[in-house]
Amino acid sequence: MAITTLFFDLDGTISNNLLGIHRCLNYAFERLGAPQINMEQTLPLVGPPFRESLPKLYPELDVEQAILAYRERYDEHGWLENELYDGIADTVRRLHLQGFTIALCTSKPRVFAERIVSRFELARYFDGIHGPELDGRFDRKDELLAHLVRSYGISAQSGLMIGDRDKDILAAKHAGTRSLGVLWGFGSQEELETAGAAKVVEHPLQLQHTIHSYE
Repeated sequence: MAITTLFFDLDGTISNNLLGIHRCLNYAFERLGAPQINMEQTLPLVGPPFRESLPKLYPELDVEQAILAYRERYDEHGWLENELYDGIADTVRRLHLQGFTIALCTSKPRVFAERIVSRFELARYFDGIHGPELDGRFDRKDELLAHLVRSYGISAQSGLMIGDRDKDILAAKHAGTRSLGVLWGFGSQEELETAGAAKVVEHPLQLQHTIHSYE
């Protein structure tokens, strides 16, 4: 069955927001009296929802207060500390022109994802921007992707989830879509293949050919 609908992850796939995430997390930790973390410690926190990942780092942390403090800085500064990966904008544009339905499926809150996609002037290429609501609804990517498959009214096998972390691949398994792992973000080839990625690519310019190879 041909791929008709592409679900893109955001952080680590479309753009690199590691610096902003890192600074906002440390801002929140400082506010709540938790130790600061370095960039290496930040990496595992990029991708999964904070309600899931922060308790693993600091079991005693008031997660909801940490998220509020994080968003306080993120709303003003963090979302801007962000850059597109080389080649991704042109690739998304080409896929749009080829007639694919393209949707963003991210663990970043929808309101911030919309802002980022607009800032990078990519909104015209997306049929929808989807992420969790601020109250935590659709925090889990597997639930979000399954919801999107139903909402877009597609056969699951005609959808392709594209992302850099195991959560993206596992969400595809849950929803019944196909998956494609990318290596320019924060996940490793081992992580993606262990999760069950059907294919893995090293550069955005490989996406177009690889997507067509599923047909």
